[in-house]
Amino acid sequence: SQAGISQPVKQIMEEAVTRKFVHEDSSHIVSFCAAVEACVLHGLKRRAAGFLRSNKIAALFMKVGKSFAPAEELCRKAQELEQIIETNQDSLRKMPRLPILTSPGVKNLWIRTALFEKVLDKIVLYLVENSSKYYEKEAVLMDPVDGPILASLLVGPCALEYTKMKTADHFWTDPSADELVQRHRIHSAHCRLDSPTKRPALCIQKRHSSSSMDERPSPSSSAREYVESLHQNNRATLLFGKNNVLVQPRDDMEAIPGYLSLHQTADLMTLKWTPNQLMNGSVGDLDYERSVYWDYAMTIPLEEIVYLHCHQQGSGGTVVLVSQDGIQRPPLRFPKGGHLLQFLSCLENGLLPHGQLDPPLWSQRGKGKVFPKLRKRVPQGSGSSDSVSDKEEDEATDYVFRILFPNSQSEFGLAYCRHLSTVRTHLSALVNHTIVAPDVPCDAYKGLTTDVWQTFLQDCTTYKEPELLRLVYFGGVDPSLRKEVWPFLLGHYQFGMSEAERKQVDDQVRLHYQQTMHEWLSCEEIVRQREKEQHAAALAKCSSVASMDGPGQKMTHHDSTVSNEVFESVEEVDQIETEPKTEEAKQAPKLQNGAVQNGTSSPDSGHPSSRNFSVTSGLSDGSFSTEDSAAAEAAPRSAAVLQASGKPAGGESDDLTEDTEKPLKGEEKEGAGENAANVAKTQECLDSYTLNLHRIEKDVQRCDRNYWYFTPANLEKLRNVMCSYIWRHLDIGYVQGMCDLLAPLLVILDDEAMAFSCFTELMKRMNQNFPHGGAMDTHFANMRSLIQILDSEMFELMHQNGDYTHFYFCYRWFLLDFKRELVYDDVFAVWETIWAAKYASSSHFVLFIALSLVEMYRDIILENNMDFTDIIKFFNEMAEHHNIKQILSLARDLVCKVQMLIENK
Repeated sequence: SQAGISQPVKQIMEEAVTRKFVHEDSSHIVSFCAAVEACVLHGLKRRAAGFLRSNKIAALFMKVGKSFAPAEELCRKAQELEQIIETNQDSLRKMPRLPILTSPGVKNLWIRTALFEKVLDKIVLYLVENSSKYYEKEAVLMDPVDGPILASLLVGPCALEYTKMKTADHFWTDPSADELVQRHRIHSAHCRLDSPTKRPALCIQKRHSSSSMDERPSPSSSAREYVESLHQNNRATLLFGKNNVLVQPRDDMEAIPGYLSLHQTADLMTLKWTPNQLMNGSVGDLDYERSVYWDYAMTIPLEEIVYLHCHQQGSGGTVVLVSQDGIQRPPLRFPKGGHLLQFLSCLENGLLPHGQLDPPLWSQRGKGKVFPKLRKRVPQGSGSSDSVSDKEEDEATDYVFRILFPNSQSEFGLAYCRHLSTVRTHLSALVNHTIVAPDVPCDAYKGLTTDVWQTFLQDCTTYKEPELLRLVYFGGVDPSLRKEVWPFLLGHYQFGMSEAERKQVDDQVRLHYQQTMHEWLSCEEIVRQREKEQHAAALAKCSSVASMDGPGQKMTHHDSTVSNEVFESVEEVDQIETEPKTEEAKQAPKLQNGAVQNGTSSPDSGHPSSRNFSVTSGLSDGSFSTEDSAAAEAAPRSAAVLQASGKPAGGESDDLTEDTEKPLKGEEKEGAGENAANVAKTQECLDSYTLNLHRIEKDVQRCDRNYWYFTPANLEKLRNVMCSYIWRHLDIGYVQGMCDLLAPLLVILDDEAMAFSCFTELMKRMNQNFPHGGAMDTHFANMRSLIQILDSEMFELMHQNGDYTHFYFCYRWFLLDFKRELVYDDVFAVWETIWAAKYASSSHFVLFIALSLVEMYRDIILENNMDFTDIIKFFNEMAEHHNIKQILSLARDLVCKVQMLIENK
């Protein structure tokens, strides 16, 4: 019992702490009231329920009210609320909070009222203290422990303040992403969720209405439906609405006020003007249904209109609509306040991208859309005709706008072709110009099957590379084949290679990986030793400060001596180190000498082991670089490592400290300067690697720990591969998120050397997405173009709601190829599709996956008027809950759509 209540109590208290108050319609309140009601009714005696068996809580509280004053007052208020609800059921149906008010809100009305009136805890405590009077022995409130605990749990919620207000900066009533999806499925069961062509609500909260868009008003039982259709509904988008727009229906009448509204459906824009007398009427009123004002109401399809004559006036503005047959509609006179310009702006946005105003409105920074600055015509002979003052330009009051649609012959070339030209210019580089079909010569949706792959391996001529990639693009790779196929998709193998050639590639990669591991492990040993010595030096310094005796002074002197020597020879290190050398370390000088004799300094061949030197710089003050630094290039880094110990090829050298005391002349000075530069570069390399090592270790330990594959042993593999890659790319360094890109490769390939090679190939593209690259801004710009062209309504919503057309909410998608948005099996499917898409449809397929994610939920985003914060919250909550088959299918459709636009087919 108390377990069922403690959770909603905890949620309510947390909400109160974070929001400073709790909304009455919070879902936590609903859960809380239901749990309390269940406990209070548990084991209730039959006679305690009285005659009101339909509402046992009401009967119980009324009985308690006879002997407990707080309950008596509560009963009076609850009964008043019930009376209001009963007499206003009709109006309640129209309220936006319909789901809360009709079921849980009314059902738990008495409990809710007791909570908001801060008497629920007192009433429940009274029931506990008098439980024998009301409950059977097995009841929760009869329990000597659970009963009092239950009553005490209610004290906190009853002490809080509750509110009915909701403002733009309050998100306590925001439903979860899952709830939004469920709501959408309920009220849009007849619509495809992923339909990119449906045009739902743009930016105004949807009102609950079962209305339809009647083409003509009618004085019948549909009058109510017509009036409701003037508001936002699930069949048409309300782009603009303004009351008190004056129209003179007939010459013998005065101008009367009415409601002007602009509506948009999938293929039609409609302008409606409805007299005010019809807006507030009653369906049951016979005079209302037969009202003469129905004859004055106007419904005008915008496709019939060619010109808009606009006249700015001191009192507002007037628009005269001229249809194709030349007939003028009655003038629409707007009230003061810029409503004419607002109407034109909404009209222009609604026309795009399939139509437009000519001339277009101007965008002015800080003001939004403004009238175009047109020069007045100056009559001949009235002065200079070649110069017009700015004042004259600003004072233009009359405009004639044309509405251009692609299906109108004369205006086609003026607007639509210009639109298509923009598409070709900006989007042509995003897709391949050859459209690849899924059904030629076979059904590609089956994907790359085991039979096809085995046939290909036996004879590489049976399937060409484009055909295999087409199969992967449309149907993915059979999961049992991924370990074999992914190296081909990523470029580790070429599709035409024989088995012997592939084995040669594997051997080279394995040798390269082993050498890389040897190098960075040696460097890591130095880093660990340096940190160990720094720690010891820090302890010694603390000890010397505390003792203030002779040994402490000696320690200080020794440290200052060591700090003058950046690198020491192996022999000198032997004197300092207390641990015996390993056999590997003893053999290290041979590797170094061999490397010098071979004359190799490349990081890929002959790079000497860094166990040949020890870093002891900075021990006196315990300092070493913790800042990001650009490391030296691979070859100079190797040369610096070779020369760091100051030894010639033979392995013998003078003491570095003694060398620094000798006067340097001529070539000696030049050689010393060169050696110092190499030492500095090596020091920089070590500092950079140290910083990267700590970052990698931190990320590896928290990378997908809940996934079955990542046991401690496999996490160690992940660390090895990542350290090896970063060792070869210290100029880039490790950036958080790289482990996310490596992890799925290691899961599939389960081989360090192969994962290292494939990850290196993957990062050739992905590296540009990280902060040191410039690809992210390009992705955002391309997303902006795609949305603007393919879904102008969504673009307009983003633009109006705080303007998040910067698309920063897509950052994580592009950075990690959607890895954190999907479960592992879906990541595999998406990644192999992206790799195949480069050849089958687009090398920018990630854009179309991102676009399909937005389009998948466009109706929900539009219906709920989401701003930047809302959309980030929504997609964060939807992570790992997407239907990846639908998303990939929609992404492929969107690629094809752009290809068709470009080809103008």
